[in-house]
Amino acid sequence: MEFKDYYKLLGVEPDADGKTIKAAYRKLARKYHPDVNPEAGAEDKFKEVAEAYEVLKNAERRAEYDELRRYGGQREQGFEQPRGRQGSASGSGDFEGDFADFFSSAFGNRGSRSSGFQGYSDFQQSAARGQDVEVELPVFLEDIISDVQKPIEYRIPAYVNGQVTEVKKSLKVKIPKGVSDGGRVRLKGQGAPGQGDAPNGDLYLHIRIVPHPIFDVEGHNLLITVPITPWEAVLGAKVQLPTLTGKINLSVPANSQSGQKLRIKGKGLPMKNGMGDLYAIFKIVIPEHTNEESKALWQSLSEVSAFDPRTEWEKPNV
Repeated sequence: MEFKDYYKLLGVEPDADGKTIKAAYRKLARKYHPDVNPEAGAEDKFKEVAEAYEVLKNAERRAEYDELRRYGGQREQGFEQPRGRQGSASGSGDFEGDFADFFSSAFGNRGSRSSGFQGYSDFQQSAARGQDVEVELPVFLEDIISDVQKPIEYRIPAYVNGQVTEVKKSLKVKIPKGVSDGGRVRLKGQGAPGQGDAPNGDLYLHIRIVPHPIFDVEGHNLLITVPITPWEAVLGAKVQLPTLTGKINLSVPANSQSGQKLRIKGKGLPMKNGMGDLYAIFKIVIPEHTNEESKALWQSLSEVSAFDPRTEWEKPNV
């Protein structure tokens, strides 16, 4: 199985901090996201960088990965796949196959598992109601606001011709309103088949929201960083703001500050009753390069302005 160097995939050093890793992911995700890049291979590339970020953003998983990486990608005993967990499961049609075989192998194949399925004897002992099955389901933010049903595939234990085996099962699911990252959705009767007239087990979907290249998620609210120029911050402006349902016009108030938030009601994620909100967070960005004319204007501003952002330093300690 091919070892994947997640640091190289994101273009960061192995000692990069979380902020650097997040920035690198967002740059690549914005480039390869299926909604903005229809080119062949872009979606596969997006899956790779999402897989890398999913590991490196999590301190525990990153520590496991770093240990594995030190041994040149060779699996050590500590990375042995736990018993009772089954083969790779597909989370959604847009994210088919969940994460790569390497990810599943190295991190215990967290994709799909049945509750305690160990073999024929266990299956006979619970030969009444079918076993429950749990599947980790990665979803895009766009999936949450969509009414489109998502195809998923998973494996269930089944009794076939006198023997216990695993069979693949497919169905389409609609992401329910109010779902959040880490949430659990029950699909009654979609687990392992019951014996005789006994009912089937249930399928439990563990929702994992794939990190978005633009939006952060807080509960059912979305956050977006809005870069603005110094003159837009001082004078006010109208800028186009992306949302999950299209672009809107946002008014930047005069004298806006970096870190200042504006609430856009109802542009977040669906809740059981209503919608969450979108919060625009201003970030004042200075041009990387200025010509002589621009420098002269900045110089003139510095000479006529009495503003001092460091006056707080001069106050006596109380």
